[in-house]
Amino acid sequence: MNVITLLTDFGDFYPGVMKGVILRICPNAKIVDISHSVEPQNVYQGAFLLYHSYRFFPNAVHVAVVDPGVGSERKALVIECKNHIFIGPDNGILYPSAVEDGIKRIWIIDEERTSRITGELSATFHGRDVFAPASAYAVLGKIEEVAKPYEGEIQSIDLFDYKIEGETIECRVIFIDRFGNAVTNVKAEDLDDAKGFYVNGTYVPMVKTYSDVVVGEPLALIGSFGTLELSVRNGSFAEEFNVRSGIFRMRVVV
Repeated sequence: MNVITLLTDFGDFYPGVMKGVILRICPNAKIVDISHSVEPQNVYQGAFLLYHSYRFFPNAVHVAVVDPGVGSERKALVIECKNHIFIGPDNGILYPSAVEDGIKRIWIIDEERTSRITGELSATFHGRDVFAPASAYAVLGKIEEVAKPYEGEIQSIDLFDYKIEGETIECRVIFIDRFGNAVTNVKAEDLDDAKGFYVNGTYVPMVKTYSDVVVGEPLALIGSFGTLELSVRNGSFAEEFNVRSGIFRMRVVV
């Protein structure tokens, strides 16, 4: 296990420093960036993107840091699972992926030990001083040198907490991609009978591909996440319908 993936809301600069820390401890690590463009403090989005990316790697260490509670008393976790290791703050971001892979053991990172490696423990950059060192030690098979076993509860997140009541769907727009597509958390299997949706009074047909509507028209389809996406062909659904991530309601047509 020498692959380490990174998923953060850090943007530029900060992930590069994390890589430097990792490589100083474990020069043979292979580091892969999943994304550093998670919306700031959007833990749900981070959990969703981790959940839909980790399984495409061989046995790997996955570091996911979207951490509004950085510097507080929240725990820093290493979760050993059947095939992967997940590292990040105890705010639910790791939970859906770890549960799916099968949790075997949970560790609490000793921040005093990891910070000795970087020479400091910042109140704002635990990606560098806590999580990056822990990931390198996990790759080396020495996590017990910087963490202690933990048998208590950890924070959970339900990624698929949508409700369908009659003609109304209350769900989450979890992710707006660079094309302006609104990725929701509604699973495909709950939309077998849906012919379309009304969004802000506009009918949005349920189709199989973008080419099923003319350029500039809205559409709904099941995207690569296996969930409902709302789009505009060759346009931005998010801009045209003023949609942002968060709770979202629409009417379904069957």
